[in-house]
Amino acid sequence: MSPVSSHVSHGQSTLRTVQVLGGGNAGSSAHVRSLAAGLVARGVRVTVCAPAEADRAYSFTGVGAQHVHVPRSSDPVSVAALRTVCADADLVHAHGLHASFRAVLALSGRSTPLVVTWHNHVHAEGARAHLMRLLERRVVKAATVVLGTTSELVDRARGRGARDARLAAVAVPRPTAGYEHPDRPCSKVRAELGAIDRPLLIAVASLDPGRGHELLLDAARAWRLMEPVPLLVVAGEGPLRAEFQRRIEDEELPVRLLGRRDDVRELLAAADLALLPRSWEARSVLAQEALHARVPLVAARTGGVPELVGDAAELVPDQDVDAFTGAVIRLLGDPERREALRDMGTRQAATWPTEDDTVAQVLSVYDELTRPRPLT
Repeated sequence: MSPVSSHVSHGQSTLRTVQVLGGGNAGSSAHVRSLAAGLVARGVRVTVCAPAEADRAYSFTGVGAQHVHVPRSSDPVSVAALRTVCADADLVHAHGLHASFRAVLALSGRSTPLVVTWHNHVHAEGARAHLMRLLERRVVKAATVVLGTTSELVDRARGRGARDARLAAVAVPRPTAGYEHPDRPCSKVRAELGAIDRPLLIAVASLDPGRGHELLLDAARAWRLMEPVPLLVVAGEGPLRAEFQRRIEDEELPVRLLGRRDDVRELLAAADLALLPRSWEARSVLAQEALHARVPLVAARTGGVPELVGDAAELVPDQDVDAFTGAVIRLLGDPERREALRDMGTRQAATWPTEDDTVAQVLSVYDELTRPRPLT
């Protein structure tokens, strides 16, 4: 019996859930949209509490959920707004550490079940690292169930005192018609970018500190010596853009900063290699998209990347410019290895959960936590 039908059999009305999202990285925001769509399709009422810009970017309302603007801040006004929205919820599901902390504050004194999903490892140093540990302990001890998207995150939650922590990998939505747009073939995309007769490399990440873009620019200096010279395009926006652009111009690097794009899948489909210089996401969106799109991936061995991709990508040590540069050069000169990685990537991606798998698992948790207890 499905989780939804079991709710019906208990004589309950429609299950009412609130999904709480903070600033939301690409992975958690895409997951909440996918989850909301699956829950609504199965008869669950979904309200997404997130900043207005998150709904504009991911259109939670477009899949049938209600959206309520709740700022990312944990100030009393934001917490009070969240508390009001959660007043009639059967269950609250928070995504990420900061959103989870707000949910804990909003549900204080209430018996509403709280599910928390950890999507990535929060990295911090010094005093901030101590604060993060305190927040993690507070959240996991208050949560009814903690879902970790990798085994490392599940172990981390248990180590922080979670009473119930489970593995719950999340799926990235796949386009039904493939990654290449029928009206915009890869050849056209490459022509638009200026990469008709040269290799095209792509990286996708916000231009923020700690994303590894400096390593890519260092590597691009070596790629200038290749013939033909590869073109690296970087899709993403952020505070370091001006600094990176100055360096690209000063050093005459074969790099283009594209800014924020809504055609990343088409760009990816046109690329020869996808590059992930650093990622602390538990399940990197770019890594998943690259393997789904059959684009060979070169990535630093960080975060959840090794567990996610297995042997289906070229993995190099974190912050090792020479190793990263060399891996790219070797792959560009080895078409047989690239084809092998495409096939290995397809097989690896087939082992990942589908969106339906993800929704079914989450619904089973919801059902377990909201099922009426037998009278004693």
